[in-house]
Amino acid sequence: MTTTTRPPFPETGPVLFRAGCPHCRESFELAAGALRLAIGGSARTTYYSFTCPACDEAVRKPAGERIVELLTTGGVRAVRLRAL
Repeated sequence: MTTTTRPPFPETGPVLFRAGCPHCRESFELAAGALRLAIGGSARTTYYSFTCPACDEAVRKPAGERIVELLTTGGVRAVRLRAL
């Protein structure tokens, strides 16, 4: 009987997300900690936001189901918005 051992999984770095700024038109990569995800009661109130590292402007973009899935799987913390 022979046994085989699998090599350990290669270490991977943090997940990076490609983003673009509508203000200065720069493209860049952001770590999960640089993004904020807000999940509202509808598609209109669900969005992600970040501060552009190039121009320091606040950016807010809509997040559909697929974007929410990608961001949460990649480690972005989500905040659920509630109506008052």
